[in-house]
Amino acid sequence: MANRRFEMYEIRQIIHRLRLGESHRQIARAQRVGRRTIASIQEVAKEHGWLDPQAPLPEDEALAASMKAPRMAPQNVSSLIPYRAEVLEWHRQGIQATTIRQALARRYGYGGSVHTIYRFLKREAVVAPAATIILAFDVGELVQVDFGSGPVITDSHTGNTFKTWFFVMTLAWSRHQYAEVVTDQRVETWLACHRHAFEWFNGVPRKVRIDNPKCAITRACYYEPTVQRAYGELAEGYHFLIDPCPVADAPKKGIVENGVKYIKRNFLPLREFRSVAHANEQLHAWILGEAGNRIHGTTRERPLTRFVEFEQPLLQPLPPNPPACATWAKAKLHGNCHVQLDYVYYSAPFRLIGQSLWLEITPQTVRIYHEHDLVAIHPRLFKPGDRHTVEDHLPPEAQAYLMRDPQWCLRQAKSIGPACLALVEGLFAHRVLDNLRAVQGVIRLTDTFGRGRVETACARALNFGSGKYRTVKQILKDGLDRQPDLLEAAPLEAPYLGQSRYTRPTTNRLH
Repeated sequence: MANRRFEMYEIRQIIHRLRLGESHRQIARAQRVGRRTIASIQEVAKEHGWLDPQAPLPEDEALAASMKAPRMAPQNVSSLIPYRAEVLEWHRQGIQATTIRQALARRYGYGGSVHTIYRFLKREAVVAPAATIILAFDVGELVQVDFGSGPVITDSHTGNTFKTWFFVMTLAWSRHQYAEVVTDQRVETWLACHRHAFEWFNGVPRKVRIDNPKCAITRACYYEPTVQRAYGELAEGYHFLIDPCPVADAPKKGIVENGVKYIKRNFLPLREFRSVAHANEQLHAWILGEAGNRIHGTTRERPLTRFVEFEQPLLQPLPPNPPACATWAKAKLHGNCHVQLDYVYYSAPFRLIGQSLWLEITPQTVRIYHEHDLVAIHPRLFKPGDRHTVEDHLPPEAQAYLMRDPQWCLRQAKSIGPACLALVEGLFAHRVLDNLRAVQGVIRLTDTFGRGRVETACARALNFGSGKYRTVKQILKDGLDRQPDLLEAAPLEAPYLGQSRYTRPTTNRLH
């Protein structure tokens, strides 16, 4: 009887047969028990007067109290018995067994091993069983969302191998789901998958229960979690409430977690994927086929049938103008009047240098905000190192430098005069040095000395074979442009025809 657990109804049947006068052999054959067990039951029943056919059969409580075998006292008494209360209290506080042993050795000189403490706690400590409740949801009330690890795919066109994830959204009532293979868990991917799922369901639930991923919750908290700004705007646009699970409480979204496991165990094995698009094509066909038409283990109905007939009509309608799946990032405006986003540079007004700006990012545009003011709009660039600059964002001196390119300089020099144009063309023709700044300097001299004097100074510099910015500036500074040109005012004298001391007469030539 000690080697088998008997239910009370079995013991009651044995007592009933004994009251009818059946032999131990007959009862053993009918009840499939040993005769020794029948004899021990008969002995207990005789002590309590239960064999009298006129007396009522005992209740289960009385049978259990009488038939329960006494517990054998342990053969070995634990060395921790003197410290039982302290050890159990420390264990209740979550203190480890090794720490408990050290404390006992320090306080009482205890010499037992850690394994002795483990055995004592296993025998003595009472752990309350974990109780759970079944979560019930109304039709169209809630979806649960989660990521799960996906297959490693080798693209058949590029040959690149990359890891993937499953994005899964499951309707809590019908158990119909949407799933998508993605290559990352960035905010842009998270928002795009939500849009694809709502379009797949052709409706929006009233709540979306999520874990606490960084793409959705920037600060996890039991009472007041902080929602990622872009995800909050998406929730406003689609009119659903974000319902984060408490931290480290995954069972609150057990429906979608089971959905992720179901995809991994039933869809993923023995399949080949040539690309992400090929994987999603197979996945969506599987959801509408095998997964959607199976008999669900909990609801005992087909998820797709429950969804189409009951849940889909009760979902919120899609908004007429879907919200833009914009993400937000914070960036500092550097001294070069540009912010950096994914190794791409976008300009903003120079007056905001050193300040933090908000970037609203969509697949087409990048909008830059200072507090609540829109200060710049740029087309979205994707190649690392690219730059998009609006010249009005640069300081005046930088704008002037960019505006005064070689073509502008040539036009200005032509308007000043032919000598200035010739000098500028000569500077641009230099084979070694880029003389753009020198040309800009020559033209800028007109602000101080006027066009006429600059033209005269350029002509004088060319006459002396020194067509440089420094020469023109020195001529104007010394006022030499107002003096007659020596090359024209003092022509060379007639050549000397006399005889010098150390030269032969020109008339005596050898023949």
